[in-house]
Amino acid sequence: MTQPPPLFAPDTARGRLLAVAARLFREKGYAGTTVRDIAGALGILSGSLFHHFRSKEDILFAVMESVIAAMRRDLETALADAPSPHSRVRALIAVELAYLHGPASDATSVLFHDWRALSAERQAPLLQGRNAYFALWQDTLAQARAAGLTPVEPEILRQFLHGALAWTSYWYRPDGGLTLDDLTDRALALALGTNQPAG
Repeated sequence: MTQPPPLFAPDTARGRLLAVAARLFREKGYAGTTVRDIAGALGILSGSLFHHFRSKEDILFAVMESVIAAMRRDLETALADAPSPHSRVRALIAVELAYLHGPASDATSVLFHDWRALSAERQAPLLQGRNAYFALWQDTLAQARAAGLTPVEPEILRQFLHGALAWTSYWYRPDGGLTLDDLTDRALALALGTNQPAG
């Protein structure tokens, strides 16, 4: 799968703000990042941020909302282009790894690790998008099981795969000799075994 484009438009003030905030949230943690940190990285006064967002939590919400919507959109496209249950499972893995290690990696890491920093009220609208993304996984893995590609229940397999793929953010390095396509194939072999058709 080709890498997704940058998540936040670099030619807009809002896009630059969200990209910088996502990077700082990833590097320092949400709690460890101040509005002043974000403004300083942008070279603007702290008060200028409030032309775009009312609070730091609003910035975090916008980062997460953007990455959830983009991941769902790209996964829907990848699944539509995949001709078989086997290739659709590969698409699940490829899209998630592309977000974990591509241009949207900062925002994806923030989504995975800072979810609880949002209040329950702010989490609620995001859950709809996240659940819709998970439903695509669930349906695809159910199809794979029905096709005899795996004996594992879809919910269990989804949980295992999400955990394993998220953990690659701690150890995978694209300059380490294993390409992202290679990593996708390794994960697919773990999920479905090595003797499955390549279609």
